[in-house]
Amino acid sequence: MTVFHADLDNTLIYSCRHEIGREKTNVELYEGRQVSFMTEASSRLLRKVREKAVFVPVTTRTREQYDRIDLKTGVPDYALVCNGGVLLKQDEEIPEWYEESLRMIKGSRREFRRAMDYMREDRDRLLEVRNIRDLFLFTKSSCPLKSAEHMRERLDLSLVNIFTNGTKVYVLPKGLDKGTAVRRFREYIKADRVIAAGDSVFDVPMLREADLAYAPERLKAEALPEGHVKGVPESELFSDVLLRGVLAALSDCEKRMI
Repeated sequence: MTVFHADLDNTLIYSCRHEIGREKTNVELYEGRQVSFMTEASSRLLRKVREKAVFVPVTTRTREQYDRIDLKTGVPDYALVCNGGVLLKQDEEIPEWYEESLRMIKGSRREFRRAMDYMREDRDRLLEVRNIRDLFLFTKSSCPLKSAEHMRERLDLSLVNIFTNGTKVYVLPKGLDKGTAVRRFREYIKADRVIAAGDSVFDVPMLREADLAYAPERLKAEALPEGHVKGVPESELFSDVLLRGVLAALSDCEKRMI
């Protein structure tokens, strides 16, 4: 059994601010607005991939944010949300997975609370501090790099990771990352092979954990020297290229098994 893990935003789908051409389909509505899209080519390719592999989205989105997505290819059998801390099966949450996630990060709880205090005190903060199910913290800052560095100087980095993405600032306990989630899921479903795709630093652990992975060339150059990671040039639309690559890899695997 082959599992295909993919990040969502800027990997398979794109916000309305991202130019992906006219041949696209809306995949997310928010307060009546069309906010995310997928190319028609990617939609067709994903359908074909799902005929050959178990497709499992892996996203930092919360359950509520994930539920707004409709990829027009049917509900995935599984999905990992909240950066892998929550597992859905046929859109139903698996309580044991979440409980195990909380046990895994128990040792980071004190630093988690300290990080929340620092975030709340940050004068550059633009948004209330959000505690995502005791799994990670999120806010926005007018000076995200400064806000992140302020916390790095004060927190025990052996217990938490601190990331920025645009204006967003995240604090995640060590052990709650997409790579750990992929490793847990491989054992959970007894997968023989894992293929993964992602576009950001959140995805690096997942890409490293996979047997074959796809990433934008910039991410591969910065953080992924591993030979099993295929880089996609920035001049090409990531979703279309990676799905063609995944489909080709799955087809090659089928031929070798004949």
